[in-house]
Amino acid sequence: MPFNIKAALEQLIAQKFPADFSAGFCLSPVAGLSGESWKIETRTRTWLARIQSPARTALGVERQREKAILQHIVHLNIAPRVMLYSPPWLVVEWLEGQTCEEYPIEIVPLAERLVQLHQAGPHGRQLQLKQQFSLHWQQIDRRRLSPGWLRLQHRFMRQSLPVPLKMAVIHMDVHPGNLIIGEQGLQLIDWEYAADGDIALELATLFRGNGWLVGQQQRFLAGYCAAGGYRDITGLQRQICRWLPWVDYMMLMWFEVRWNQTGDKTYLDWAQPLRERLFATVRTSK
Repeated sequence: MPFNIKAALEQLIAQKFPADFSAGFCLSPVAGLSGESWKIETRTRTWLARIQSPARTALGVERQREKAILQHIVHLNIAPRVMLYSPPWLVVEWLEGQTCEEYPIEIVPLAERLVQLHQAGPHGRQLQLKQQFSLHWQQIDRRRLSPGWLRLQHRFMRQSLPVPLKMAVIHMDVHPGNLIIGEQGLQLIDWEYAADGDIALELATLFRGNGWLVGQQQRFLAGYCAAGGYRDITGLQRQICRWLPWVDYMMLMWFEVRWNQTGDKTYLDWAQPLRERLFATVRTSK
C-alpha cells in the first residue's frame, strides 16, 4: 500500500497535539523545488512539517541535523523554532512575511544577517562534500554518464578540498524564496542543507546559485566584512574563487539527481550551463 503523507501527518498531530487535532486544523502542501513539506494551520498556531523521505535522504538531507542546527542558532532569531521532532517528521514554526521573490533582496541587510549566523560558531556536524558527491553519483541516470563525466568525478574525489578560512554554521541554500521579510526583519527558512562549513563556501554558493554579477558580489562582500564577517576582503575573495568549481559540481549533481527523481526537464535545463563549464575544464586538462 503506498505511503500516504497526509494521513501520516494527521496521525502525528493526533498523537502529539491532541488538543489541536480535536479543535480542528487544515493541512496544505507547500510548493518548492524539494516538495514534501506541509503547512499546518490550527485555530491558534501555524507550523511547517517536513518529512525525511527516501528522496530527501538521497539528496543528503537529515532532519535530525536540521533540528540540531535550528536549536543551536535559536538565540539569533534568524530561523524558525523547532516545535517537534518525531522521525520521520520535523515540525517547525511557520514564519509569517513576504519572500524576497516578491521584494528585491537587500544585499547589505542579508550580508549582516549571514555575519550573525557565521559568528554563532559550528554546531558539530560538518558538511561532507565528497561523501555527498559519492551519494549523488549513485542516484544519477546511468544513461547520462560519459567517460568525460567519470573523469570529472574522479578529479573531484581525488582533489583536496580548500583549507577553510573560518568554520561556522552555513545555510547553503540562500535564495529569494528562502528569505522572509516580516515583523522580525530578514529571516531564513529551509535549513535542510545547513551544516558546519567554510564561510567562503557559503558565499560561493550564494553568488553562483543566484547568478550575482560582480557589482552585486562586491557590494555584498563590502557589507559582510564591514559587519565583522571577515577582516580580509581580498583573502575572502580568493577563497570564494577556490570554492566555485566545487559549488558548480555540487549544483550539477543536485540538478541531475532531481531530474532522475522527478523527470522534470527543467532540472536538466538548469544543469546544462554547469555541465558546459565543468566539462570544458576536463577537455582542457587532457
